[in-house]
Amino acid sequence: MSTIALVGNPNVGKTAVFNALTGLNQSTGNYPGVTIDRKRGRVDTGAGNPPMTLVDLPGTYSLAAHAPDEMIVVDVLLDQQRGEEEIDGLLVVLDASNLERNLYLLSQLIELDKPLVIALNMMDIASRRAIQIDIPLLSRLLQTPVVPVCAHKGLGIAELRTALGQLAWGALEPPPVRATFPAEQQAALDQLQELLLNRRGQLGRNIPRLEAFRILVDEGGYAEQRVLKLFSKSFPTELQKLRHQARTMGGNLAAQEARVRYGWVRGVLEQAVVFPPVRKRTRSEQIDNYLIHRVWGTLFFVGIMAVLFQCIFTWAVPVMELIESGIGSLGALLGAGMNEGMLRSLLVDGIIAGVGSVLVFLPQILILSFFIAVLEDFGYMARAAFLMDRLLGWCGLSGQSFLPMLSSFACAIPGILATRTIRDRRDRFTTILVAPLMSCSARLPVYTILIAAFVPAERYLSGLIGLQGLTLFFMYCLGVVVAVPASWILRKTLFRGDQPPFILEIPSYKIPQARTVFRKVYREGREFLVRAGTLILAVTIVVWALAYFPRSPEIAETFEAQRATIELVSATPEQRAEELRQVNFDESATYLRESYLGRAGRWIEPVFTPLGWDWRIATATIASFPAREIVIATLGTLFHLGSEVDEADRSLITTLQDAKHPDGTPLFTFAVALSIMVFFALCCQCAATLAIIKRETRQWRWPLLCFTYMTVLAYVASWIMYNAAVGLGWD
Repeated sequence: MSTIALVGNPNVGKTAVFNALTGLNQSTGNYPGVTIDRKRGRVDTGAGNPPMTLVDLPGTYSLAAHAPDEMIVVDVLLDQQRGEEEIDGLLVVLDASNLERNLYLLSQLIELDKPLVIALNMMDIASRRAIQIDIPLLSRLLQTPVVPVCAHKGLGIAELRTALGQLAWGALEPPPVRATFPAEQQAALDQLQELLLNRRGQLGRNIPRLEAFRILVDEGGYAEQRVLKLFSKSFPTELQKLRHQARTMGGNLAAQEARVRYGWVRGVLEQAVVFPPVRKRTRSEQIDNYLIHRVWGTLFFVGIMAVLFQCIFTWAVPVMELIESGIGSLGALLGAGMNEGMLRSLLVDGIIAGVGSVLVFLPQILILSFFIAVLEDFGYMARAAFLMDRLLGWCGLSGQSFLPMLSSFACAIPGILATRTIRDRRDRFTTILVAPLMSCSARLPVYTILIAAFVPAERYLSGLIGLQGLTLFFMYCLGVVVAVPASWILRKTLFRGDQPPFILEIPSYKIPQARTVFRKVYREGREFLVRAGTLILAVTIVVWALAYFPRSPEIAETFEAQRATIELVSATPEQRAEELRQVNFDESATYLRESYLGRAGRWIEPVFTPLGWDWRIATATIASFPAREIVIATLGTLFHLGSEVDEADRSLITTLQDAKHPDGTPLFTFAVALSIMVFFALCCQCAATLAIIKRETRQWRWPLLCFTYMTVLAYVASWIMYNAAVGLGWD
């Protein structure tokens, strides 16, 4: 089976071509040792033709690699990427409406000496701009098949498959056309190749001519740095001599290359393309008068984000509640047919509850994926990043970080997934590490019950502002305020380096295609369930085991005796049912207290005593690791009210208000409530979020770093808040 690399500039429709050719017969992984996605798909090229594997490479403007994704492109094309098969040919996607820039990359790809097929995409946009392209002549000039397509509409895909079938059979030869460089540069390149050939033993392989060209021209670039690691100290001096010899046109060699290649490009365009005498403003440019306007564009952006936020934060709730209800009903149905014991608890409280904790996030992820897919396909995402760049630039982030951080207010999982639109690795990783600081919807139950129980219902300014509302607003603002210095510190330490120029290519607007949107949403949902879901389920089962074991026979005997007594002495059936129900709650609380989880809570109690906590609050915090909202059910169990309580349960609120330390002093006060809320606002005790960070960064050190720095930050901030509140007399 042939392996074909799909190559092109960013925003030329590569993904649309890839999806059209492969359908759902594709997989996403990552290249070994790096965090860049590796998309592969199987392409059927027609009856009687062998299928081929299509490898979708990151978009790049040039083979002069500096960024990690550009390095991957070069390594795959040069057959130097570990874990990737040798490339047999290329499918190059060009934007028909912007051929001058696209042909620059093509002129470099031709020098790989591999057969290739050109997909001339966005023909509809070129037509609207009155650009006339002589396809047969262009194909003859480039001496390779050129297929006009409109990938997002599915036009020309059948013809493209036929051309790829020729490539799969080996019927195509590498194009012989080349950009012609000065004789002095060619001579310097010949000498460099000879020099590299003589040192083949140090390299362990041959250096193809294109790679030698990149070593010569890209001073300080990726190709040079790779060979410098293997050569002696004399090689840099020899290389500089060859570069001096190759300079014939003034300036550096990179500028010289650009002049030569663009000269070749203009020669092709002059023969095969006719541009309109007067360039008229496109409809996209007319729309941009409003959508990227400083005032109207910002207002439109705020409106779009409000709708997106509303969808993720509110409209997903009915579906999430339906999933929770369905999982609860399934657990109750299964539990009703089983005897009490470990197997029943494992299935109901461990596995089924774990599956529910995975599925409950799916509506938010699908909604966010749908909106991003629609906005990307429409062409608006680049405009949104442009509008927000000025706001985020001063803390070290680009405008592309805004949407992920905003989405994280609903749930950090779709927010982190949204960072895939950020091309710069440092920006993307910084955004991933600060996104969990935003107060997600899972924290809201914690805020709700503590505010209702311990924050006075005082009002100010003639009743317009309430203290409870101010407290909730403060908790939501806290993550934003902390994220700013956290981003700045991360960019100055772990991700230090020059701030890359924020260069955006603004694509033309187009109508989103349902098929493309569906595929993106389906892929994101599948990736979450397969990759993150398995880890979330595993963590849920681990926490269940910690809360279940050990099961003391003495506890069981004690409460069985109490039940027997109730059966004998209760006056009425209603009284008997209520007393048995309370005994069950007491038994659950005792089991949890004596479990490994309860013991861990008591063991770490001294650590949290400076925050005003006792072992019960510490235990609930540990139990909430799979999902923060579990803290309410855990508190209900620990305070003998059962796990079915929620944040609106008056009995739980009253019980927390009446809870005491062993010395009789109140356990919960306004100061303690503030310290708990601040801790939950800044801590990342969410297994789902950490699983997604691992999935997106491909390394465990980043979720571990996120958990560690946020836990330390939460502890310190909670300690400060508690002592400040006590000092102000709020205890």
